[in-house]
Amino acid sequence: MKTKILALTLILGFSLSNAQTKLADKFFDNFGYIKAIELYEKAYENGDNSAHVLTRLGDAYYNNSNSEKAAYWYGEALKEHKNIDAEYLYKYIQSLRSIGNYKEADKWFKELSAAQQGDSRLKGYNPDEVDLFAKLTSKNKVIVNIENLPFNSENADFGSFIFNNTLYFASARGDNSKVYSWNKEPFLDLYQVTFTDDDGVITYGSTSDIPGDNINTEYHEASVAITSDGKTLYFTRDNINKRNRLKYDNKGTTHLKIYKATLVNDQWSNIEELPFNDDVFSTGHPTLSADDKVLYFVSDREGGLGQTDIYSVAINDDGTYGKPENLGEKVNTEGREMFPFVAKDSTLYFSSDGHLNLGLLDIFKSDILKGIRTEPENLGAPYNSGYDDFAFFIDVDTKRGYFSSNRPNGKGSDDIYSFNATQCKQEITGVARDSKTNIILSGVTVRLIDETGKVIEELFTKDGGEYTFTVDCNKTYSVVGNKPDYKEDQQSVTTDNDNNKTNTVDLLLEPLIIDNQIVINPIFFDFDKSDIRTDAQYELENIVDVMRKHPNMVIKIESHTDSRGRDKYNMKLSDRRAKSTRDYIISRGIDSSRIESAIGYGESQLLNKCANGVKCTEEEHQLNRRSYFYIVNE
Repeated sequence: MKTKILALTLILGFSLSNAQTKLADKFFDNFGYIKAIELYEKAYENGDNSAHVLTRLGDAYYNNSNSEKAAYWYGEALKEHKNIDAEYLYKYIQSLRSIGNYKEADKWFKELSAAQQGDSRLKGYNPDEVDLFAKLTSKNKVIVNIENLPFNSENADFGSFIFNNTLYFASARGDNSKVYSWNKEPFLDLYQVTFTDDDGVITYGSTSDIPGDNINTEYHEASVAITSDGKTLYFTRDNINKRNRLKYDNKGTTHLKIYKATLVNDQWSNIEELPFNDDVFSTGHPTLSADDKVLYFVSDREGGLGQTDIYSVAINDDGTYGKPENLGEKVNTEGREMFPFVAKDSTLYFSSDGHLNLGLLDIFKSDILKGIRTEPENLGAPYNSGYDDFAFFIDVDTKRGYFSSNRPNGKGSDDIYSFNATQCKQEITGVARDSKTNIILSGVTVRLIDETGKVIEELFTKDGGEYTFTVDCNKTYSVVGNKPDYKEDQQSVTTDNDNNKTNTVDLLLEPLIIDNQIVINPIFFDFDKSDIRTDAQYELENIVDVMRKHPNMVIKIESHTDSRGRDKYNMKLSDRRAKSTRDYIISRGIDSSRIESAIGYGESQLLNKCANGVKCTEEEHQLNRRSYFYIVNE
């Protein structure tokens, strides 16, 4: 007997847990995360530790930005189940990082890396899963105005660096009698042009050689970096001897070297070759860290990962240099990595043809200098094209900057382009009202939810009932309004690519308490049954919420049927349904004393003509199948 009782208890427990899970799923799917959490946790208490329940608990907390709870439930899922989808492992890692548990996050990141080689979140993008070209050419997220600069020449111009309203660049525009055999243009020299910025309107002056008697030679000079105090200049030059003639290696190749100069009386002088150059490999394209303590450069020296790699070298306080170090495989590839630039926020920008790209050199950014070892991100269009795009420079405060490209319709072989980047943003705004009276509602909780179901912002309407969210262009959002004693209202909004557009979406919340009743949508039962279905439970949660809000409220329940079937049977069926409804409300923690009665009236109180023998439509019969929840005492 004890065994049978135990078995029956287990069956009943499973049945209850399964019902709670289905109801929780319904709330979860409608972004009702708080209610879903309550129900999933009840299911867990009743013995349901399935991967579905545990990961849904993790998701519900994750989407509601409760990283600590999310990490707990994802962790429980990983303990109980071996084959958890990588999606949850990724969210677990994100939750751990959010709460500062980096050690554990790194451990699981290695697990994810081993299991999910090529995962789009690990690589930045996965060409097997997305249309790479469409992604990189998309211009929806950022509005970028680019301009071919007026001082570009018919020859090569590239490599911008800004210091004190002066733009430094390299150009083959000179009257140098020597011609570079590679492109049949004169050798490159360094130039500068001053500019003024009148509230975002840039006006450029005339170009001139960079000041200094010995900076420009008959051969190549390019790629400028200047220290923040403006006193030291680093630049690239062909390898030349003291007589200003090219030096070659034993294969007849001339390599590049980095030099530095100091500013004396507004002239660049005291030119020195840096000690980590060599005659048998190239070293060039210098850029400095934000604090001027590290120099980054490009080299094809032995031991690299590809044709050219990016390296770093420490600049010591006494002016000496440390040992050059390769930035590693998170940046460098078997191809060419070139033209590094480090912004003030320590973001590394560089060009590469080794990472997945739109063709030839593309511009990438990396957070590796911030200690974040994720894959570089391709900047996409319009910075990148199917041609060479390189020599990126940006002021992170103004989002203005420059890059160089040999894309079509330029003035010369390489041109300098300026850009001004602004994030494409829109607003979703509206007013919350009572759907019956049109009265403005204050104190409405309004949540903004993204396409993944994550709550990204939450606010309360004030006296005017207004709410406003700032959102990204070309995305779909859900706006959900909640207020005690009201049914929530949920609206979907899809933004386009029109910057600064306002999307007006009013919220109409339907009151649950009307006169002396709690009014909800009809509760449906299966034919000839009194079991509470999931959709009925979903509606009855409104009753539970109202009674929780009003702890002294007492109600009575009435259930009615249509006229089909025998009168006596319908009376009994409606009574069973009323009592099943009562029992469900009690099972949700409402004291039984607060339900005065639960009575079925069968077909004795029809609302229309559809009595026995009268032909009616299904809609007319449905009108008679109803339940009432009368407030007896508040």
